[in-house]
Amino acid sequence: MKTDAAGAPGREDAEKGTPAPQPVGKGEGLGWEEEEGRATLSLTFTLRNAGKVGLSKTAKVFEASEAGIQHLETRQAKLSKNTTDDLEFFVKCEVRNSDVSVLINSLKKVAEDVKTIREKRVPWFPKKIRDLDKCHHLISKYEPDLDHDHPGYTDPEYRKRRAFFTDLAFSYREREVYRKLSSLYPTHACKQYLDAFQQLEKCCGYQEDSIPQLQDVSRFLKERTGFQLRPAAGLLSPRDFLASLAFRVFQSTQYIRHSSSPVHSPEPDCCHELLGHVPMLADKEFAQFSQAIGLASLGSSDAEIEKLATLYWFTIEFGLCKQNGSIKAYGAGLLSSYGELVYALSNKPEHKPFDPELTAVHPYQDQTFQPVYFVAENFEDAKAKLQKYALKIKKPFYLHYDPFTCSIEVLNTPQKVKNTLSQMKEELKNLCFALEHIS
Repeated sequence: MKTDAAGAPGREDAEKGTPAPQPVGKGEGLGWEEEEGRATLSLTFTLRNAGKVGLSKTAKVFEASEAGIQHLETRQAKLSKNTTDDLEFFVKCEVRNSDVSVLINSLKKVAEDVKTIREKRVPWFPKKIRDLDKCHHLISKYEPDLDHDHPGYTDPEYRKRRAFFTDLAFSYREREVYRKLSSLYPTHACKQYLDAFQQLEKCCGYQEDSIPQLQDVSRFLKERTGFQLRPAAGLLSPRDFLASLAFRVFQSTQYIRHSSSPVHSPEPDCCHELLGHVPMLADKEFAQFSQAIGLASLGSSDAEIEKLATLYWFTIEFGLCKQNGSIKAYGAGLLSSYGELVYALSNKPEHKPFDPELTAVHPYQDQTFQPVYFVAENFEDAKAKLQKYALKIKKPFYLHYDPFTCSIEVLNTPQKVKNTLSQMKEELKNLCFALEHIS
């Protein structure tokens, strides 16, 4: 499965991460992960007479390799006759890839029983918002230059126009899309969408004869939910697209659908982004739900990315919810497609309650209308269920998003957890203080 810049998964497999580095030497069983030319090693070894010269020699081994010690533990060696100086060590360090073999071999000369702990390799993921510059793995399934079935494949003018910015790509057909879809929204879209759409018409030039500018729309979202739009060159891999959501960044395409097919597009375009995604991203509850999927994706395996992308498909793209006894649409794929919006709320498809465990493995369609849609009780309930599902994803660490620095903190030591908890306690104290005075 893949996910596009507008968030719509497709059928190709997710891009595979860089293969895990091979062990150094036969039988070493090294567990180490690569990132930008450096490796993280976890080592155990026994040091005899550590209190005399052994400790000094060992320290020089790590110093010679310019290894950065991240964690160090010691304990009395088992079956030791010398209860004072014989110690077992656990060391987690970072070292250049080229120095891994040198460090291991040098350590064996001064220590006994040198072993490495096999760690499950975690795929690289961005930790700061600037790291999204590296999340640019494009999927070319719907490129008009490559896909013979694309309606613009035989149209050289259209293919040329795709290289220009939005103001050169929009045509009069965009008015038809806007007019037809906006006529359905009052009866088919959820309340959150309608409220935001009204504000977008007022603040960002959402009109039949007006072209919304990406910068204006991004500023609008930033002020309301902290989300911002980032221009994307085309379809992104699921891992890269979902990672962006973790930082409240939405990767947005710049081109418009072909004029021969104004009410449907085989790929995400400006109509899909601006009419489908943007209004919902202006709702705080929905923004939190979107970010939760992104955070769950960081460091997840390819198999889990596949499931999360499917969850994204059936919620953010084609999700339905209950409101005032009726079923309404909140998915961008529905709200930007006249035909499927009508179909989804008819009695033709099957409607099932949203359950992440079942939704994540349910087959989907990216060529025709969905035979099944999942209905959430409300966004708060959907978010709670998603967070519960995310906790079951196996990772060797927990993550915390810092909204002040827009960065990801890897909570892999007790001290980091304590620091994060301390910040939360301060925020909670301020809220309790405010509540007391208001009451």
